Amino acid sequence: MPILLFLIDTSASMNQRTDLGTSYLDIAKGAVELFLKLRSRDPASRGDRYMLVTYDEPPYCIKAGWKENHATFMSELKNLQASGLTTLGQALRSSFDLLNLNRLISGIDNYGQGRNPFFLEPSILITITDGNKLTSTAGVQEELHLPLNSPLPGSELTKEPFRWDQRLFALVLRLPGLASTEPEHLGSVPTDESAITQMCEVTGGRSYCVRTQRMLNQCLESLVQKIQSGVVINFEKTGPDPLPVGEDGLTDSSRPSNSFAAQPWHSCHKLIYVRPNSKTGVPVGHWPIPESFWPDQNLPSLPPRTSHPVVRFSCVDCEPMVIDKLPFDKYELEPSPLTQYILERKSPHTCWQVFVTSSGKYNELGYPFGYLKASTTLTCVNLFVMPYNYPVLLPLLDDLFKVHKLKPNLKWRQAFDSYLKTLPPYYLLPLKKALRMMGAPNLISDNLDCGLSYSVISYLKKLSQQTKLESERILASVGKKPPQEIGIKVKNHSGGGVSFTHSKNFRKLLKEIIGESAPRLTELNTKEFAGFQVGLLNKDLKPQTYRNAYDIPRRGLLDQLTRMRSNLLKTHKFIVGQDEDSLHSVPVAQMGNYQEYLKTLASPLREIDPDQPKRLHTFGNPFKQDKKGMMIDEADEFVAGPQNKVKRPGEPNSPLSSKRRRSMSLLLAKPQTPPTVTNHVGGKGPPSASWFPSYPNLIKPTLVHTDVTIIPDVHEEKRENGQIPPDGFLSKSAPPELMNMAGDGIPHHHQLDSLSDDFTSLRKDGLIHKPEYERIFILLEEVQGSLAVKKQFVEFTIKEAARFKRRVLIQYLEKVLEKIDSHHHLNNVNHINRRASC
Repeated sequence: MPILLFLIDTSASMNQRTDLGTSYLDIAKGAVELFLKLRSRDPASRGDRYMLVTYDEPPYCIKAGWKENHATFMSELKNLQASGLTTLGQALRSSFDLLNLNRLISGIDNYGQGRNPFFLEPSILITITDGNKLTSTAGVQEELHLPLNSPLPGSELTKEPFRWDQRLFALVLRLPGLASTEPEHLGSVPTDESAITQMCEVTGGRSYCVRTQRMLNQCLESLVQKIQSGVVINFEKTGPDPLPVGEDGLTDSSRPSNSFAAQPWHSCHKLIYVRPNSKTGVPVGHWPIPESFWPDQNLPSLPPRTSHPVVRFSCVDCEPMVIDKLPFDKYELEPSPLTQYILERKSPHTCWQVFVTSSGKYNELGYPFGYLKASTTLTCVNLFVMPYNYPVLLPLLDDLFKVHKLKPNLKWRQAFDSYLKTLPPYYLLPLKKALRMMGAPNLISDNLDCGLSYSVISYLKKLSQQTKLESERILASVGKKPPQEIGIKVKNHSGGGVSFTHSKNFRKLLKEIIGESAPRLTELNTKEFAGFQVGLLNKDLKPQTYRNAYDIPRRGLLDQLTRMRSNLLKTHKFIVGQDEDSLHSVPVAQMGNYQEYLKTLASPLREIDPDQPKRLHTFGNPFKQDKKGMMIDEADEFVAGPQNKVKRPGEPNSPLSSKRRRSMSLLLAKPQTPPTVTNHVGGKGPPSASWFPSYPNLIKPTLVHTDVTIIPDVHEEKRENGQIPPDGFLSKSAPPELMNMAGDGIPHHHQLDSLSDDFTSLRKDGLIHKPEYERIFILLEEVQGSLAVKKQFVEFTIKEAARFKRRVLIQYLEKVLEKIDSHHHLNNVNHINRRASC
């Protein structure tokens, strides 16, 4: 699974414009998108992993890492802005640390146990920059320097920050600001002359000098072809050159060979392709490339290894022996001067043995672990990795199978034991597996020793645990924004040169300030504080148009310095460019980014009435309300719900909806009529006592006895059965104790008192009521005054219930209001009758 890491230059110089009017940063973004489009044509791109790193301070430079998906990668890419310095060295170090984050945890580097080419994470690091001077807080740098200190545990085990399966490619943008009249140069893209070129060549990559858009597209197509699974190895020739080859393909001893003159093929820094298995999709191998040291139990620590192993090769005329069933690894070499030289000899039987210096215990050069050999069709050169010191092992195995028939004698065992002594300890396990595959499993004992001391093994385990913690910390910081600057950092000069306290101008100025009794130099602190900062007087400074430096008053110098720094580093999004119109110009791609605009606004004040439903701040209807925030009573929501919803066939009954229907049917028989019970007045009304002004304690909360049989919802029955049940709320009336069948229809005082007591006893026995309505009716009972006053209270309560959409409560109150009106009318009739009788 290839890893593609894009390192985008986000320094302020990337805001420069090309002849097309687009900035360098826009071109970089378009280049990444085009690269992904070209890469998607390959079916193998489904397993690609994309990462995004910028020139920001670590760890905020990581925009998309190991856990971010492709959508996050594209979103962060579009939101990149150019500001700050060209800290290429720090950005490269952060990129390599991100790639190496999990290597110690997975054990892919296998420190001290040989290098396995089939254990790899092929990574392509593509950086897009303008190639300008490298800048940092310490000044301008002429050369590229990567920080030596890394927060990643175990980084000291490798001399370089990169690994042998990681390659760096650079697209250096050199597009002109004015259209060129010269014809475009066609052909291969040359390398750039910036400081990053050497770094690319060291890792096995290269740089591209991009001068036109067509060259950029050509480079992107070339980079897509560079995505190969493999590792980089340094091949260096040792020993004399082989004899020249004549036209007939045979060696010609009459032609002199220049063995001392340096040739391009003597030293090559190229990739070997590690092809994945066609069935599993994962590379499979058997033998490692040996370490450049002999592991020993007395070794206190591991020596740091180089990222790319140095493999020396020497020409051998004879072809190696072939043993049946002996596994070997075959890797194809990337085209190079070495492969060209071997192919030009046109001798597929000539081998070049390969060694690793200091890999053996008794030999400085080491023993051969494989050989280079041209293919039979002379189209490529392959590296065959064999068991260590295979020229000695192969004859022994041949005798074991052909002569001894897997029953070796004492002499053969002594020769085999002598061979094992020249073998590095980490070769014992793969050799034992190979012999088991060949049918000789008992030649090597099971008590294998890896060759590392206990202290080294403990140290590697400790590093693995520390790496897990560091990995979690770095991954948690991905996507976070860097903190705002609280001051301007001052460069520390105490590291080199003479301190400012020894300057004549400083001593003269100090003498003028404090008088003749100036302190001696020994009394002054000559070590300036490394983290000293000049505080910002006003953090909310707005940019200004460019002014004459002499027009700035002395008291405003610090504020103006802050503005100049903001303009230089482009840290403010409203930076004034050439004129005032730039304040109001917005790129087309950012015109619809309303969410980013909302983030810059101040937090709104709270609502005056927190119970009011919140409005959605969206485009379109500004009065659209959020239905989730509306206050709706359960009963009201049931009433206002969809009345004509047809049940879908096969749709399961929701337990929540059925439970709500059962609870709501306690209150409603019809959605638009209040629940009714027979009351003590003889008519039908709300399930509370009638409220007459002359009789207190008549308004009670909603009461329903738990023993009554409930008629299901009318509309639900109609939808399911197609029939409408008879009107009514209760299948049987309330208890007789609650009903007064007096002919006058007016309750007596003792009946009202007993009714109030019955209400209390029934509530204790388990009557169902609505607590929010009970409080309202209790308050209405306490109202004192005339009928008009009480009527006003009821009307006001109805208005408030309508504002909160309490429909059921409104129906109860309307019934109460009707009874007040009817009682008022009855009082008027009685008054007229009394006057008439008089």
